[in-house]
Amino acid sequence: MSEQERDARQQVEEYRQLVLRYEALDEEIDNFLAAQGGRLDEMTEADLAHYRQMARQRDDLLNEMRTLEHLLNITEDDE
Repeated sequence: MSEQERDARQQVEEYRQLVLRYEALDEEIDNFLAAQGGRLDEMTEADLAHYRQMARQRDDLLNEMRTLEHLLNITEDDE
């Protein structure tokens, strides 16, 4: 196996792990919102801060995924 093939496989595995982390965090956010009644305007400041932190983490994961998708030439047709 060439160095390039190993790098590509490593990037694919990294992408897979990012997707799993993104999906888990997205579900955690959904559950958190459901437990709060889905109303951001009625959350305490602490709960709102927690929600925002999770949303930022999810956005960061999505950005990392998009970067790897570009490097790996993944398109929506591939998914």
